[in-house]
Amino acid sequence: MNDQYYMKLALDLAKSTLGQTTPNPVVGAVIVKNNQVVGMGAHLKAGESHAEVHALQMAKENAIGATMYVTLEPCSHFGRTPPCSDLVIKSGIKRVVVATTDPNPKVAGMGIDRMRAAGLIVEVGLFKDEADQLNQIFFHFIQTGLPFVTLKSATSLDGKIATREGKSKWITGKDARDDVHYFRHTHDAILVGVNTVLKDNPSLTTRQTGGGKSPVRIILDTNLRTPLDSKIIEELQAETWIVTGSNVDEKRLVPYKTKGVHILKMVTPSIEIKSMLKRIAEMGISSIFVEGGAEIHGSFLKERAFQQVITYIAPKLIGGRLAPTSFGGEGIAEIDDAIQLEIKEIKVIGKDIRLTAIPL
Repeated sequence: MNDQYYMKLALDLAKSTLGQTTPNPVVGAVIVKNNQVVGMGAHLKAGESHAEVHALQMAKENAIGATMYVTLEPCSHFGRTPPCSDLVIKSGIKRVVVATTDPNPKVAGMGIDRMRAAGLIVEVGLFKDEADQLNQIFFHFIQTGLPFVTLKSATSLDGKIATREGKSKWITGKDARDDVHYFRHTHDAILVGVNTVLKDNPSLTTRQTGGGKSPVRIILDTNLRTPLDSKIIEELQAETWIVTGSNVDEKRLVPYKTKGVHILKMVTPSIEIKSMLKRIAEMGISSIFVEGGAEIHGSFLKERAFQQVITYIAPKLIGGRLAPTSFGGEGIAEIDDAIQLEIKEIKVIGKDIRLTAIPL
């Protein structure tokens, strides 16, 4: 066994907790002594013990003289839990291999500096790209103060999200639809426009085979047209937030608030995407999975307010000038102004393809 093997194990531990540690990062830790794993752990939930703590508790006295592999720099500040870097130092660990540093200003290399100052051998950068990818949501939120936005769509091979009569069930197959629930689980919120609620009456919950977290459900509803008897209001598996324009009368909000709906009233008559994202970030939402229709996607595209695009492509042809595509709105006039993307992954899901891309 070598460093790569043990760090991969730590990365796998971290990956298994995606979606359940927000607003904290996902972290995995493995302790090795005499070529044997003597401790391992992952951060399971915000406010609970960090990965290093779980691994040290398992290793006990075997930590003395051992090597720790950790996917993210051990923290150096007091939060809900004590500094992990201090615990690592006191444990007797001799060497620490860190995949990537923590961009949080409260950490930002200080954990590494503290361990080195105490005489530990600290090596940084093994599988850095993989570790950064695992915490792309956390890093973006910490560095920008805005949610990480994923735009999701399901289209035919010719880019249609529905027929000319607006029928969209089902363009993609069951495997692709099941795959969507994983991404719902890994985001803090799922966002749609009111037209999706009026047309489809969705529940917008996570329905994975092994369970999973249902994100906060956010509806962009400028004039408050969401029916009070819609599933997203009546079903209580997750919180529901409705974002409205400033012109909505306060009296109209009362029955929604009575049903437990949180109303975010913007200061402008229309909903401005970037202002809305800032408000939502201030309320602790670090990531949003946008499953809105063409107009919602078009709004995010116009503002360039997204970090990732996930598109499921079905081997079907719909055609027609009146059949909607995944991005509406005015669109971009010049090819040179088009948003350039980098394709990060192409994966076959059942009979469909899942394409993941990021803006350059």
